[in-house]
Amino acid sequence: MNLNGKTALVTGASSGIGEACARAFAAAGARLVLAARRLDRLQTLAPELAALSRQPVLPLELDVRDRSAVEQRLAALPEGFREIDILVNNAGLSRGLDKLPAGSIDDWEEMLDTNVKGLLYVTRAIVPAMIQRGRGHIVNIGSIAGRQTYPNGNVYCGSKAAVRAISEGLKLDLTGTPLRVTEIEPGLVNTEFSAVRFHGDQLRADKVYEGMTPLSGADIADIVLFVVTRPQHVNVAEILVMPTDQSSATLVHRRPAPGA
Repeated sequence: MNLNGKTALVTGASSGIGEACARAFAAAGARLVLAARRLDRLQTLAPELAALSRQPVLPLELDVRDRSAVEQRLAALPEGFREIDILVNNAGLSRGLDKLPAGSIDDWEEMLDTNVKGLLYVTRAIVPAMIQRGRGHIVNIGSIAGRQTYPNGNVYCGSKAAVRAISEGLKLDLTGTPLRVTEIEPGLVNTEFSAVRFHGDQLRADKVYEGMTPLSGADIADIVLFVVTRPQHVNVAEILVMPTDQSSATLVHRRPAPGA
């Protein structure tokens, strides 16, 4: 499948996996809608990607947790960006790493509102038109955490297990249509994820990747590009991908620091 001139909507496109997906799509000649809360970062990124793709790029300030904003802004996409061929539901986060009885309810709500409800709001806003046009591919960025719960990961793991179930359920509901649904489930990826989880504590975040080689956002974007460019009759339903140094959600090989 050739992406030249196709339109891709990427949520959480201002950094990490979302930005990497946007770059990969731009290199393939896709027209882009970049959605995220940080409009300034999108506006900086857009001209670079437009030059790369030779296609228009639309920065869209959007908090996927805001149902009204999702409905209104996606319904009001300008001409040339309305027919979304590929939706990448990437916006997501983790907050905290606490035992459930001591967990922050504010953190829980932010995770569930973003990872589950936000994904649902965007999907509900985009997929009906895909069905009408008879084409479209929905890619949901899940996590190994949706398969394997790890200590203190309780609510985050629950939110990603929901993404897995929603992805499976959506494909069931789309049986008989040409639409495709894929869930990508990464292990450790070195993005802003851990810094966000630890509320900006970069030293603590860096320790998550200490002594091992994690995946990068570009690694995941390469996989997303692969699945969306398969022949139309091929639906890659699910991919679990981990760094070579990682064998499960809890088993990671870490090399000692030089001189240790």
